[in-house]
Amino acid sequence: MTESPEVRWLTIPDLTEILGLKVSQVRRLIEDRALLATRADGVWKVPDLFIVDGEPMHELRGTLVVLADAGFSDEEAMNWLLNEEESLGVSPVRALLAGRKAEVRRVAQALGF
Repeated sequence: MTESPEVRWLTIPDLTEILGLKVSQVRRLIEDRALLATRADGVWKVPDLFIVDGEPMHELRGTLVVLADAGFSDEEAMNWLLNEEESLGVSPVRALLAGRKAEVRRVAQALGF
């Protein structure tokens, strides 16, 4: 799991509280790729940056599809999203938060394996 000082990691119980959903509904969001989670010490965790205004970031699902199509594993996608991307000047998740969805997805496609 990527350890970034600016990222707070949320557990499933944290997400149920923040999103106002049941555990099964949070797990479904992860299965449906509306959220990306990573397992650390046997616990699923999601970066707090993926939650915007009390719900999963809308741009995340499509971006995760582009990354999967480009050959990224979930772990690689998580690392890419959270670490600075030179061509964007910031981390891809920060670029998504700034409304740069098309640019982020273009870069992701160009990096395909």
